[in-house]
Amino acid sequence: MPERITKRTIDGIKPPATGETIVWDDQVAGFGVRVRPSGAKTYLLLYRAGSGRGAPLRKLSIGRHGSPWTPDTARTEAKRLLGQVAGGADPAAVKTERRKAETVADIADKFMEEHVEAKRKGRTAAEYRRLFANFILPALGSKKVVDVARADAARLHHSLRSTPYQANRVLAVLSKLFNLAEAWGLRPDGTNPCRHLERFDEKARERMLSAPELARLGEVLHGDGGSPYAVAAIKLLLFTGARMNEVLTLKWDYIDIERAEARLPDSKTGVKTLHLPPPALTVLAQLPRLDGNPFVITGQKPGAHLVNLEKPWRAIRAAAGLDNVRLHDLRHAFASVGAAGGDSLLVIGKLLGHTQSATTQRYAHLAPDPVKAAAAGIAAKLEAALAGAEPTASVIPLRGRRP
Repeated sequence: MPERITKRTIDGIKPPATGETIVWDDQVAGFGVRVRPSGAKTYLLLYRAGSGRGAPLRKLSIGRHGSPWTPDTARTEAKRLLGQVAGGADPAAVKTERRKAETVADIADKFMEEHVEAKRKGRTAAEYRRLFANFILPALGSKKVVDVARADAARLHHSLRSTPYQANRVLAVLSKLFNLAEAWGLRPDGTNPCRHLERFDEKARERMLSAPELARLGEVLHGDGGSPYAVAAIKLLLFTGARMNEVLTLKWDYIDIERAEARLPDSKTGVKTLHLPPPALTVLAQLPRLDGNPFVITGQKPGAHLVNLEKPWRAIRAAAGLDNVRLHDLRHAFASVGAAGGDSLLVIGKLLGHTQSATTQRYAHLAPDPVKAAAAGIAAKLEAALAGAEPTASVIPLRGRRP
């Protein structure tokens, strides 16, 4: 018989030997508490999903007895759910669908398969997999996609604050993941939890080589008794500004000596022309070709290219006293010398294969200021004129209106 469910009522219910005991509330129709042999007590709601006696019965669990669920809070929740039922909703079906909803780990697999592996280079895909495995999935993998909030993304980003560059890359990958989740209909539009999160400031990673440092590097490269292919790879990086993978995978068939260029069919930014200035051509001319190996920088395996340039580079840079210089910094050295010599950022960007002009802007501070140069030239001419020298520029009088 229904009775008002109170704490005293619940405490007085003895667990059955088998099955379950349900006590119904006498104030809210369909609201009750279920007790099982284990002693577990759960608040529930029984309702019909639809109108009429033919509508299916639904039994929805509200929660286990104990904080936060008390008779009063559970009764309030039952009233709220009944209000949804009166409006045509089916809370039990919604809960079932939510239980089946995809997790972040589920859509991470889809993201990697349909977006990253299909549209990104192998090295980029490997980096995405590393970020998912080490950071994103341990923190958010078990959460439902629809449940991830901005606070969750902010917490993950903040936890990596000691490595700001990595923290920002994690946030960028996570943001792309949730953009696609919206496109796939798994979240409402405009709910990306990474929106409005401020990225950490990143310290410049470029290491510009000075003239004395380049001289020390040249001395070591000239006398190095190691692999001629490793030495050649390092010289080509410096003389062309190419990316390391572009040099390591360079094939003899790509090279046109007469045009002094190599046609790369599949660089990081797609098809690319790699210009080969005279010093680079000299390196290629002195490099022996191996029969049956199409690659310029050959490795130990027959027919393969060199894979690990880091090991010989560590030995070379140590001998040159350049312990904090990365291989990628040779690319920066190429660009910085060009900028300091007056080459335009547009030309430097073309040589480096940048697709975005903003990427080349990091070298803008190295370029000579044309406005200052012009001001200095004008002032020098005026100073000479004041000293009685003939002006070197002709003066064109302004024409007035004809009468």
